[in-house]
Amino acid sequence: MEKQVLKQILRDNQLEVERYEVEPRELNLGNFPCRVLVGVRRSGKSYLLYHHIQQLLAEGYKWDEILYLNFEDERLENFGTEDFNRLLECHQEMYGKRPMLFLDEIQNIDGWHKFARRIADSQYKIFITGSNAKMLSGEINTTLGGRFIIAEVYPYSFKEFLAVHQVAFDENGLLTTDGRARVVRHFDEYLHSGGLPAAALMPAKRNYLSSVYQKIYMGDIIARNKITNVAGIRVLVRKMAESICRPISYNRINHLLSSVGGKLSLATTIKYIDYCEDAWLLLRLRNYASCLADKESNSKYYFIDNGILGLFLIDKDAMLLENMVALHLFRIYGHDMDSERVYFYQNGYEVDFYVPEDELAIQVCYSLHDEETRKREIEALQKLPKHIPCQRRLILAYDEEDAMTDQYGVIEVVPVWKWMLSIFNYSR
Repeated sequence: MEKQVLKQILRDNQLEVERYEVEPRELNLGNFPCRVLVGVRRSGKSYLLYHHIQQLLAEGYKWDEILYLNFEDERLENFGTEDFNRLLECHQEMYGKRPMLFLDEIQNIDGWHKFARRIADSQYKIFITGSNAKMLSGEINTTLGGRFIIAEVYPYSFKEFLAVHQVAFDENGLLTTDGRARVVRHFDEYLHSGGLPAAALMPAKRNYLSSVYQKIYMGDIIARNKITNVAGIRVLVRKMAESICRPISYNRINHLLSSVGGKLSLATTIKYIDYCEDAWLLLRLRNYASCLADKESNSKYYFIDNGILGLFLIDKDAMLLENMVALHLFRIYGHDMDSERVYFYQNGYEVDFYVPEDELAIQVCYSLHDEETRKREIEALQKLPKHIPCQRRLILAYDEEDAMTDQYGVIEVVPVWKWMLSIFNYSR
C-alpha cells in the first residue's frame, strides 16, 4: 500500500477515537503488554480500545506514542502481511517515536499472528481485536506462544446494561417497590433486546439488530468462507434458533436442513455450523455425561446475543431466558472449546448447566407455577448429586424466589436478574 494512504488513514482513525464517548466496561485490560480481544461483531471490542486510548491521552500520552488502525476500513482492502512493516515506517516518519499498537479487527489480514508474535518479541505493547473464534484456537495460541493474554468480549452484562441506563441496583434500592420495579422493567428489555452496546439506548432496536446480523451473516460467514449456498446457511441459522435449549446432533440438524432447503451432505452441515461458531454467532455447549464422540456430535447451541436470537423467535421468553443464562455463564467462565468449563448434563434426565470446578448445577425455568413443570425441574436437581459432585443447586426463574431441602442440602429458586447482579450470596 502507498504510505500516503496509510498516513491519512492513521490520522482519520485518531479523530474517530477521540470523538467517541464510551462507557467503561467490566473487562479490565490490566497492565500485561500484549492482549488479544475476541468476540462477536459490535460486542464492544473497539470501544474497549477507544476507552483505553482515551485514558492514555488523558494521562498525558500523545498520538506520537499511539498507533490505532481499524482493518474494517475499506481503504485497507489490499493491505497485506508485507504492509505491517510499512505501517510502522509510516508512524516513524510521522512522529519519530516507537508506538503502542492498537490493531482493530486484525483477523481480516492473513498471517497477522506471525506479525503479532514478532512485534511482541520486539517488546512492543500491542492490543489486538478480532471477530473470529479461531483466534482462540490451539494453533493460534501455539503461534503466539504465551506472549499474549487472550480475553473474550461479550455484549453488555445486565450490570453494564443498567449502568448505561443509569439505573441503581444496590441491595437497599431493591428493597423499595419502585427500585425493584425499575430493575425488572429494564431486565425485560434486556431479555428481549440483548446487550449489544450501540443498541442499548436506542428506542427502536430491531432494525439495528437486523443490520448487525446481516453483517455477521453476509460478511463473517458467507463472504469470509466463500459460501455459494446462501439459502442453506439462512435455513441453518433459523433452525438453530428454533432448537435453542435442546440438545441436537449433527444428523438431526442435517435432516432438518434437507427437509426444507434441499439435500445437504452431513459434512457440509457440520462445516456450516463451524462457520457460525467461528463468527461467534453460535456458542456450543457439550454434554458432561457423554463420551467424547457424543460430546462432539450431540450438543446444545446458544446465540451470542438475545437481541439477535429474538429476530427469529416469537413469544419464546423461556428460550430467551435460558440463552441469557448461558451467555452469563460464558461471560464468567469463558468459552474456550479447548478448555471447557461449562456443560449441560443429560443421562436419562437433563440439567441445563453444570460447572464442574464450582460443582454448580443450574436449571432455568420461566415459571414454576405449573406443578408438572416444578416437579420436573426439581427432580432433575435431586437426582444429579447421586452421579456427580454438586455443592450448589439453583433454579433460575423470571421473577420467583423460593428454597427447598432434601438429603443433599438446599435447592434455591432465584430470579435470573438477581443472580446476574450477584445481589444474593453467590460464590463468583
